[in-house]
Amino acid sequence: AAPRRSPRALQRHSSLLSQYSSLLESYTEGEIRQLISALVERYSQAMNSGGHELPLFPQAGSRRKRARARHKPCALKELEVSVSELGLGYESDETVLFRYCSGTCEAAVRSYDLSLKSMRSRRRIKKEKVRARPCCRPLAYDDDVSFLDAYNRYYTVNELSAKECGCV
Repeated sequence: AAPRRSPRALQRHSSLLSQYSSLLESYTEGEIRQLISALVERYSQAMNSGGHELPLFPQAGSRRKRARARHKPCALKELEVSVSELGLGYESDETVLFRYCSGTCEAAVRSYDLSLKSMRSRRRIKKEKVRARPCCRPLAYDDDVSFLDAYNRYYTVNELSAKECGCV
């Protein structure tokens, strides 16, 4: 005999469908289109970035972490690293204080960003690497950084570390 689902599993499935049906009934057609568009865009971004399929129901803990990270405003952060870790091709055990910009720029969204996002979702702009929101970037840089490499050669690197951050 063919294996059968337990009635309980069927009840859970139909209960889930009825919950989503009643939830979706409260949205307008435009809101549902926007929701579907956002989900499709998220899925295609994950696929284009070499990721795997997104889980239908991600773990709640990771969802909370993403939500917290998403709302941290653009700010200056710092990290003590060796010159070799900077990835600029120098071999040195000297350490530097590397300051960088991190965070979101939600408050800095302008009409340009909204229009660009709309053009991308309507497929009027394709395949180009454009961002439909401002980026957290250095507005000014610290003084030049000088160091000795592993062969006792003296180097100076300019614009290595951020001094001030902002939404550009």
